[in-house]
Amino acid sequence: MQQILKYFPNLASEQIRQYEMLQSLYEDWNQKINVISRKDIDNLYEHHVLHSLAIAKAVSFRPGTSILDFGTGGGFPGIPLAIMFPECQFKLIDGTGKKIRVATEVAQAIGLKNCYPEQRRGEDEHGKYNYVVSRAVMPLPDLVKIVRKNISSKQLNALPNGVIVLKGGDVQAETNPFKKLVEINDIHAWFDEEWFKEKHLIYLPL
Repeated sequence: MQQILKYFPNLASEQIRQYEMLQSLYEDWNQKINVISRKDIDNLYEHHVLHSLAIAKAVSFRPGTSILDFGTGGGFPGIPLAIMFPECQFKLIDGTGKKIRVATEVAQAIGLKNCYPEQRRGEDEHGKYNYVVSRAVMPLPDLVKIVRKNISSKQLNALPNGVIVLKGGDVQAETNPFKKLVEINDIHAWFDEEWFKEKHLIYLPL
């Protein structure tokens, strides 16, 4: 939790309370439904919560912004972002029902009012959103094919509507088709922990 405060020192007390609750909730749920690898649960804040919040370093969503978290798993990056931006709306979708159950239960337990997890495949989601966010779900060209239909034409933020994805390793091949448009940010420039080396945030306006 200290890592969150290190990079986001101006959190409200309610936000701090919500972030603090995540460790015990995910530990408890992980024993029933394995949504985070067993060895990784001890690194929840660094590898999952803070990693998700790299998106908050790239863009500060304005109130009223709508975000689709595609392939959310147990709620990442959607739940950490919904805590950070309480005046924005987050739809979290995943094709696996038990993962959505975890995301739903965690969101309810911490009192999130702006977060809507739902079991659904991306192809079946037809809502319009300012941004689609995702964490290493599929190659960027495949994701863009599915979610292009979901990007709203109504602009609310300084950063034009589009896709924001978190990826590790070499991202050259999957960003090549978009090289004139795509922006690749090194997350290690924002967070100095060793784990964030080779981690990237990719933004593509659509």
